[in-house]
Amino acid sequence: MARKTSSSSSKGKRKVHKVMKEKKQGKLKSGSGKKVKSRKQAVAIALNEARKSGAKIPKKKKKS
Repeated sequence: MARKTSSSSSKGKRKVHKVMKEKKQGKLKSGSGKKVKSRKQAVAIALNEARKSGAKIPKKKKKS
């Protein structure tokens, strides 16, 4: 049986899970080096990292 490669969606889920866990532990830091307290900011960092790793995550929709 061939080994299954990880799909891009599971890659994104794992990355988001990892970053949110870091936030909960108080280890997540923003680009400026300060601790992240906002849940929204943590999600934004997680999605950005997931996109960089190759996960297929749609871009943020702009309000018109």
